[in-house]
Amino acid sequence: MNRQRRRGTGRRIRQEKRIIDAMLHLYCRDTHGAQKSLCPDCARLQDYAHRRLDICPFQEQKPVCNRCTVHCYSAARRAEIQAVMRYAGPRMPRRHPWLALLHLLDKLRPSPKLARVTR
Repeated sequence: MNRQRRRGTGRRIRQEKRIIDAMLHLYCRDTHGAQKSLCPDCARLQDYAHRRLDICPFQEQKPVCNRCTVHCYSAARRAEIQAVMRYAGPRMPRRHPWLALLHLLDKLRPSPKLARVTR
């Protein structure tokens, strides 16, 4: 199996996707009134976040987003995801305690440095 096909399928990336999904659902339900599924704007942001996680250069060594040395999101999307995280982050321990605990443990991991690619 080549490297591209394996990207985005590891345990760490799957966990990050679950966390961002939980945050987006919490944010969308409380701010946009969506009940079962995400509103179109939040669904687009979720799709974007998943695609960015799939191509994350760190993959299984990925740090939490606010400690990462690489900015995966465009400036506009970064502002959107920061608003989601600011809202949902403090509410996560009550709504999703296990995911919140995993996220807190991930914050303790050191941030890896991205190896320079020479051409």
